[in-house]
Amino acid sequence: MGRSTGLAGPAGAVTDTAGGPADGVRDADPVGEVVRRVRDTLEEVFAAVAETGADTGALLTEVADTGREPVAADLAALRAGLRARLAAHPLVSGVGFVAAPGLLTDVPGCLEWWQRGPGGAVRPLLLDLDPEHSAYSDYTHWDWYTLPRETGRRAVAGPYVDYLCSDEYSLTLSAPVRIDGRFVGVAAADVYLRHFEAAVLPVLQRLPAPARLVNARGRVAASTDPGHLAGSLTRGPDFGAVLAGPAAGHRAGGLRLRPCADTPLVLVTTDG
Repeated sequence: MGRSTGLAGPAGAVTDTAGGPADGVRDADPVGEVVRRVRDTLEEVFAAVAETGADTGALLTEVADTGREPVAADLAALRAGLRARLAAHPLVSGVGFVAAPGLLTDVPGCLEWWQRGPGGAVRPLLLDLDPEHSAYSDYTHWDWYTLPRETGRRAVAGPYVDYLCSDEYSLTLSAPVRIDGRFVGVAAADVYLRHFEAAVLPVLQRLPAPARLVNARGRVAASTDPGHLAGSLTRGPDFGAVLAGPAAGHRAGGLRLRPCADTPLVLVTTDG
């Protein structure tokens, strides 16, 4: 896939075509620079996820206060916020709430999801989730759903070809939504992999040895290591445990494993 340059980073910070700060000043610690760049890139997207989760929690609480169970039509109240998030967060290609099965009384499942179309127009994702007709009716096996549900934490799923929403190679960032401790679904946002790579590959390339970024499942999100291409599955260490461990990370099997701040990606480099 092609890679763009001159991408506006989080909070509108402008990067040069090499991915560094516009004034040409570079960090003396290249590993620390990678961690900060990944953190800044992902936190822009997780901000949209958090806003969506907060809106959803408030909406469902309001519905519960009326003494009734929620229905799919109630989620329409999220739409203005979702459209605003797409306008405010340039890295986000799609954003929304995915209901847990059984949450809504009139449908078995539901995605209130908005995304940018090919021409940049914002539009809803319309899916047939009837289990008798749709191959996408059971979305509960996807990592972007299962990881937040199982761990109670934020997650990065992918990269994968997103046949559900865009047919683009993408990452999906998600977080659990809970009401009084009960899991009710996930708030999530998509990022095209080409945009993520444009933001992080330049700093990965400054490391003295091949490196890769992997998620909790070991799926490679970006890489300068020809032996571990983006999208491949890295086996070996328990990356979930690394993410739950100390910020300094640890070493295993000749590798240095460092969480990227408090984001759910691990920087994997050769231990040297």
